[in-house]
Amino acid sequence: MLSTGLLAGTFCYGAVNVVQAFRAVPLDVRLTFHAALMRMNGPVMQSAMAVAVLSTLVLAILLRSTPRRLAGTASALVVTTFLVTRFGNVPINGQIKMWLATSVPADHAEILRRWELLNYVRTGTALAAFVLLLALVDRALARRGGAGAGAGGAA
Repeated sequence: MLSTGLLAGTFCYGAVNVVQAFRAVPLDVRLTFHAALMRMNGPVMQSAMAVAVLSTLVLAILLRSTPRRLAGTASALVVTTFLVTRFGNVPINGQIKMWLATSVPADHAEILRRWELLNYVRTGTALAAFVLLLALVDRALARRGGAGAGAGGAA
């Protein structure tokens, strides 16, 4: 659950703060910072996604009934997060690196909007996966009679 929460939190922070900062600075600053940030994020985010997929998959295998479905759906959402990143955002990151070495294409604004849209999609899927795991834990605590568990309770 930790890796899924970190993944969701990182993407939410990026969507709320980093993307907005990208929009507030001149294009050359955005592209330079974008390329540097993605270079640093690559290994960290890939590791977080791998651990999140594996942990939710293990939960889906070990659990039964509704908890299994929740964990399985969370796992599918993390896989979707990875696929959007790998086949959507990463290729655009590669284009941005090339722009720094050559020139920015005429349609750069549309490409950057597509990157942002894909970023919002992967943020949503990562957040949904985390919420499902929170529901799974809340359900387990409620069944055990845990303090603060269940609808409206603070765990």
